[in-house]
Amino acid sequence: MTNQLDLAFGALSDPTRRAVVMRLSTKPASVSELAEPFAMAMPTLLQHIRVLEASGLIETEKIGRVRMCRLRVEAMRETEQWLGMQRAIWERRLDRMEAYVSDLQSKEKTNGARRRIKK
Repeated sequence: MTNQLDLAFGALSDPTRRAVVMRLSTKPASVSELAEPFAMAMPTLLQHIRVLEASGLIETEKIGRVRMCRLRVEAMRETEQWLGMQRAIWERRLDRMEAYVSDLQSKEKTNGARRRIKK
Protein backbone atom coordinates (compact mmCIF):
# COMPACT_ATOMS: atom_id res chain seq x y z
CA MET A 1 0.00 0.00 0.00
CA THR A 2 2.90 2.37 0.73
CA ASN A 3 4.16 2.25 -2.85
CA GLN A 4 0.62 2.95 -4.10
CA LEU A 5 0.38 5.94 -1.75
CA ASP A 6 3.75 7.24 -2.93
CA LEU A 7 2.58 7.06 -6.53
CA ALA A 8 -0.78 8.65 -5.72
CA PHE A 9 0.68 11.55 -3.75
CA GLY A 10 3.39 12.03 -6.36
CA ALA A 11 0.74 12.23 -9.07
CA LEU A 12 -1.40 14.60 -7.01
CA SER A 13 1.52 16.92 -6.30
CA ASP A 14 0.94 18.68 -9.62
CA PRO A 15 -1.93 21.21 -9.92
CA THR A 16 -2.78 20.14 -13.48
CA ARG A 17 -3.13 16.52 -12.43
CA ARG A 18 -5.24 17.52 -9.41
CA ALA A 19 -7.50 19.49 -11.76
CA VAL A 20 -7.83 16.45 -14.05
CA VAL A 21 -8.75 14.25 -11.06
CA MET A 22 -11.31 16.82 -9.89
CA ARG A 23 -12.83 16.93 -13.38
CA LEU A 24 -12.99 13.13 -13.56
CA SER A 25 -14.63 12.97 -10.13
CA THR A 26 -17.83 14.22 -11.78
CA LYS A 27 -17.84 11.84 -14.76
CA PRO A 28 -15.52 10.16 -17.28
CA ALA A 29 -14.14 12.39 -20.02
CA SER A 30 -12.15 12.12 -23.22
CA VAL A 31 -8.58 13.39 -23.33
CA SER A 32 -9.80 16.17 -25.64
CA GLU A 33 -12.42 17.24 -23.09
CA LEU A 34 -9.81 17.20 -20.35
CA ALA A 35 -7.49 19.35 -22.47
CA GLU A 36 -10.04 22.16 -23.00
CA PRO A 37 -9.37 24.27 -19.89
CA PHE A 38 -5.58 24.01 -20.13
CA ALA A 39 -3.27 26.17 -22.22
CA MET A 40 -0.81 23.40 -22.98
CA ALA A 41 0.15 21.19 -25.88
CA MET A 42 -1.64 17.86 -26.16
CA PRO A 43 1.60 15.85 -25.63
CA THR A 44 2.10 17.65 -22.30
CA LEU A 45 -1.41 16.81 -21.17
CA LEU A 46 -0.93 13.21 -22.30
CA GLN A 47 2.15 13.02 -20.08
CA HIS A 48 0.01 14.11 -17.12
CA ILE A 49 -2.57 11.47 -18.05
CA ARG A 50 0.17 8.81 -18.17
CA VAL A 51 1.40 9.80 -14.69
CA LEU A 52 -2.14 9.58 -13.29
CA GLU A 53 -2.66 6.22 -14.98
CA ALA A 54 0.68 4.85 -13.73
CA SER A 55 -0.27 5.93 -10.20
CA GLY A 56 -3.48 3.93 -10.48
CA LEU A 57 -5.69 6.96 -9.87
CA ILE A 58 -7.27 6.86 -13.33
CA GLU A 59 -7.73 4.35 -16.10
CA THR A 60 -8.02 5.00 -19.79
CA GLU A 61 -9.73 3.09 -22.55
CA LYS A 62 -9.59 3.67 -26.25
CA ILE A 63 -13.05 3.64 -27.82
CA GLY A 64 -12.65 3.99 -31.57
CA ARG A 65 -10.49 7.08 -32.06
CA VAL A 66 -11.29 8.55 -28.64
CA ARG A 67 -9.33 7.87 -25.45
CA MET A 68 -11.68 8.00 -22.46
CA CYS A 69 -10.44 8.56 -18.92
CA ARG A 70 -12.18 7.64 -15.70
CA LEU A 71 -11.32 7.94 -12.04
CA ARG A 72 -10.48 4.71 -10.21
CA VAL A 73 -12.58 5.16 -7.09
CA GLU A 74 -10.90 2.26 -5.26
CA ALA A 75 -7.49 3.96 -5.56
CA MET A 76 -8.96 7.17 -4.16
CA ARG A 77 -10.47 5.18 -1.26
CA GLU A 78 -7.04 3.80 -0.30
CA THR A 79 -5.61 7.31 -0.25
CA GLU A 80 -8.60 8.59 1.73
CA GLN A 81 -8.23 5.77 4.28
CA TRP A 82 -4.58 6.64 4.84
CA LEU A 83 -5.43 10.32 5.23
CA GLY A 84 -8.22 9.40 7.66
CA MET A 85 -5.78 7.41 9.81
CA GLN A 86 -3.35 10.35 9.84
CA ARG A 87 -6.17 12.76 10.72
CA ALA A 88 -7.21 10.57 13.67
CA ILE A 89 -3.63 10.44 14.98
CA TRP A 90 -3.26 14.22 14.80
CA GLU A 91 -6.66 14.86 16.34
CA ARG A 92 -5.71 12.67 19.33
CA ARG A 93 -2.41 14.53 19.67
CA LEU A 94 -4.12 17.90 19.48
CA ASP A 95 -6.73 16.80 22.03
CA ARG A 96 -3.93 15.80 24.43
CA MET A 97 -2.17 19.11 23.83
CA GLU A 98 -5.39 21.03 24.43
CA ALA A 99 -5.95 19.16 27.71
CA TYR A 100 -2.34 19.86 28.75
CA VAL A 101 -2.65 23.59 27.98
CA SER A 102 -5.99 23.75 29.81
CA ASP A 103 -4.41 22.04 32.82
CA LEU A 104 -1.50 24.51 32.78
CA GLN A 105 -3.88 27.46 32.55
CA SER A 106 -5.96 26.24 35.50
CA LYS A 107 -2.79 25.68 37.57
CA GLU A 108 -1.58 29.16 36.62
CA LYS A 109 -4.87 30.69 37.74
CA THR A 110 -4.72 28.78 41.02
CA ASN A 111 -1.10 29.79 41.64
CA GLY A 112 -1.87 33.40 40.72
CA ALA A 113 -4.75 33.51 43.17
CA ARG A 114 -2.50 32.10 45.95
CA ARG A 115 0.14 34.76 45.28
CA ARG A 116 -2.42 37.54 45.57
CA ILE A 117 -3.73 36.17 48.88
CA LYS A 118 -0.21 35.98 50.39
CA LYS A 119 0.53 39.66 49.72
